[in-house]
Amino acid sequence: MRSVLRRALLGSIACALLAAPALAEEAGGKSYSAACPQPHMGENTLPPWQAGSNNDATDRGLPFTVPEVDVLADFHGDLTDPKLILFFGGNYFFATGPLVAAFEKAHPEYKGRIFWETIPPGRLIEQIQKGGRITVGNMTWTAKADVYFGGLKKVKENIDAGILTGQAVPYVTNTLTIMVPKGNPAHITSLADLGKPEVRLAMPNPAYEGIGRQIKAALTKAGGEALTNAVYETKVSAGSTYLTQIHHRQTPLSVMQGCADAGVTWQSEAMFQEQAGNPIEHVAIPDSQNVTAIYAGAQVKGAPHPKAAKAWLEFIRSPEALAIFQRYGFKPYAA
Repeated sequence: MRSVLRRALLGSIACALLAAPALAEEAGGKSYSAACPQPHMGENTLPPWQAGSNNDATDRGLPFTVPEVDVLADFHGDLTDPKLILFFGGNYFFATGPLVAAFEKAHPEYKGRIFWETIPPGRLIEQIQKGGRITVGNMTWTAKADVYFGGLKKVKENIDAGILTGQAVPYVTNTLTIMVPKGNPAHITSLADLGKPEVRLAMPNPAYEGIGRQIKAALTKAGGEALTNAVYETKVSAGSTYLTQIHHRQTPLSVMQGCADAGVTWQSEAMFQEQAGNPIEHVAIPDSQNVTAIYAGAQVKGAPHPKAAKAWLEFIRSPEALAIFQRYGFKPYAA
């Protein structure tokens, strides 16, 4: 009986969570959740992915994780008394656990004492500006970051604004791809196909996520302003483009649950889903239409653990760290 009730609960709320009316209203469009089929997904397909490996806490205490109901998928580690707090733009949440493990192997004094977040980079800056204070569901806590990671341009802007300090440290690059369900039932072959009215999309919201602006640039390369406006204006109003708020989690879920035919993400995100065995494929975007992101980090002004912050910024460009990134298609940054 419990398993029947659990499947019924997941089926009834999954697409409603992905296309919540408040988000659709905020985006200026309509929700198409009513037309979305109920998902039938195993627990391993739902966040938090990686079976808890993105958590370095040595004492886990009471396990209390219920997929889609009680999940803090973008917050990692033990906040009791951390010695290092890292704010990663969430594009590579799947690589952060291996990165932390490699760092702790080289610096055992930090074992089990690192806390990190992987929400969109613009949201992380907002959290820093609010003194590290954040609320998720019914829980509020304070995490004052030592190091921030995002796009190189934004890192430099936030250094100039006095939010970050020191030099920007670039380390890897990434490119875009089109994420589709396994088998590609909508027969998506190019960015131009995303402008078709019947193709349902889950796309990052440019208001919150830097990738949204880069996707717009790629769409413009592929089909001019007409294609960009079709995807991000006409189809939003019609309800066939859903604008996400946490693109790296909402897009694959929307695709796997049958709520979207495609979505543009970073290549690394699609590769992670494929390597995890989830029913995801990706359609390559030609270099002439693609864009390249440069990832960088910098110490946060007033970082509570400046020595640890310096050690991490040195580590992020090490051969060990770069090898982890390369598993997911990232390339080392070369000036």
